[in-house]
Amino acid sequence: MATRKDPKQRHGCQQSGAGLRHRPVTESKHLDHLFESSFPSFGGAFLRRIWTLLDEAIGMGLPMTMSVSGPVTASGQHYAWLNPLLDTGWFAYLSVTDAICYHDAHRALESVSESDFTEVPIFGDDGQLRDEEIIRITDIGFPEGVLLDTDRYLCRLLRLPEFQRRMTGPEFRNLLGAHFAAAEQACGAQEGLMALCQRKSIPVFVGAPADGSVFLNSTLLWALAQTGGDAYAFELDLHGEVMESCAYHHWGLFESAAQNLGTVILGGGVPKNFSLQPEPALSQIFGFDDIRGYLYDIQITTAPVTDGSLSSCPPAEAVTWGKVDKENYRQTTESFTCDYSIVMPLLTKALLDKRARLQRLQQELGMETLLERHPEAAGYLRPTDGFRLFDQRATLLATLMSKVRDNAARLRADSGLSPA
Repeated sequence: MATRKDPKQRHGCQQSGAGLRHRPVTESKHLDHLFESSFPSFGGAFLRRIWTLLDEAIGMGLPMTMSVSGPVTASGQHYAWLNPLLDTGWFAYLSVTDAICYHDAHRALESVSESDFTEVPIFGDDGQLRDEEIIRITDIGFPEGVLLDTDRYLCRLLRLPEFQRRMTGPEFRNLLGAHFAAAEQACGAQEGLMALCQRKSIPVFVGAPADGSVFLNSTLLWALAQTGGDAYAFELDLHGEVMESCAYHHWGLFESAAQNLGTVILGGGVPKNFSLQPEPALSQIFGFDDIRGYLYDIQITTAPVTDGSLSSCPPAEAVTWGKVDKENYRQTTESFTCDYSIVMPLLTKALLDKRARLQRLQQELGMETLLERHPEAAGYLRPTDGFRLFDQRATLLATLMSKVRDNAARLRADSGLSPA
């Protein structure tokens, strides 16, 4: 079972009364060393602590989950840092918005090119942009035709035979990823987020599937079928999707090599809440014993803690719900008030550079000597194939459902239900 480091041995998160580290930036050869030694205080100290926890969790080999809100695919952030981070194999599953999946389809279209996406002023003339049929997302602009072409593409996809059944969200998005990948290859586009997750068998969850344009297009096909049009049988299995998330959490606690989990939360909202729900589902709803929350909880959000929202809820508050490990949270969690788009490219670059440095040292020293000097190499250099949880979904679901059957009598009694 993976356990956290002794707090006294931690190299970045200084304890109360420790001296400030303010090494001149000119003396830092690597970005991770800069984070560790040249961010002594204030907001910089929060960034140092975020880096330290990421470094620890990955070095321990923890299966990591990630929740992301915000238009990362429309803005191309998946190309810049998210895809490279997921391609490491360190992340077990993903929780996002339907919009992230929808905007991921744009660049797979032959009618769309990267030049369609441009910078526009945040405080410019939006009336003029509307007249010019330009859609704006913060400082990103693109033709409205991109949306209309994407809608037509999704409608064609959703009518294919493989979609005409009831399925969970991860099944649905795995299918989308396969089709997006084929379309990207056909038009020479970069690999998108859904295609990468399909290739690496990373389950993708969307806690609010109706709040986005992928499902809006499905609603069109459903409505047409209701009025006598072509039959349409696609349906999302929300019960199955929640159980699937619980099965992966159960795997992380009891079947993974680390027997613990960590999470990275970027933004907030439904993606954050969905990624935190498996623990209370398993412990409070199903009443299973020995269910634990995340050992590491690393979040970056712009929401102020005083607004009372889930987006701003710090890990300590999540401890009271059981979603975060109460024994270690003071040493293994941090919430940084910041726009994650500012720091995630830097943090990702530091992580990937450190992995490359450890790979070079492995070639020079051999793995045994490397692990003696850098124990974190075991986690950093784990196989990039990753956990491939989607490939194991049937087995992991069967394991969890077997546990439900074994406890069915107690679960009915605890819930005030009549015996079967």
